[in-house]
Amino acid sequence: MTVCPTQTKPWILLISAPSGAGKTTLCDQLLRNNDCFERVITCTTRNPRSGEHDGSDYHFLSHEIFTEQLKQGAFMEHAVVYDQLYGTRKADIQAVLNKGKNPLLNLDVQGAANLREQASTHPQARLVSVFLCPGSMDELERRLRGRQTESESMITKRLEAARREIEQWGSFDYFLESSSREQDLQRLQAITYAESMRTSGFCSPNALLH
Repeated sequence: MTVCPTQTKPWILLISAPSGAGKTTLCDQLLRNNDCFERVITCTTRNPRSGEHDGSDYHFLSHEIFTEQLKQGAFMEHAVVYDQLYGTRKADIQAVLNKGKNPLLNLDVQGAANLREQASTHPQARLVSVFLCPGSMDELERRLRGRQTESESMITKRLEAARREIEQWGSFDYFLESSSREQDLQRLQAITYAESMRTSGFCSPNALLH
């Protein structure tokens, strides 16, 4: 377990990638190897996949509950992805901040864009974004098929979306070309270590929650 450098204030780490690129695996590795991050569990209206559990993988909400919470202003970001609602609640981020931990967000590219837009209107907020992408579309397709969770038509749809999503890599603070799990983790840890020691422009993410 790696202990992060002493930091004056926590900050939000956003990991995004095309579907199937391996962002969930990378986030899980970071959490296992660093004790200063805690994953923020996001909400969705889609049904759980095999092996997924409410409250640990996602907060699985009905469409009615999700939209009602959205009207109440509970979400910091939300998006419609493949006809399902996804979003991150302010209270779930605040719960991590209250522990003195750095919130770790695992979002699709659309959700990441919404979050960055929120951050841009709050210059005192602290958000670091990383875009993960395999070295080729062939590799991305191999990873998608390896999950064995989607139909052939859904794989085709995700690959088409990935081509559009990859074009947005320049909007992120860091680009991480995915290779092996070990190398991906080492590169991400280098980013987080440097950001934890940053002295310039260091500010709190709490402004995003109000």
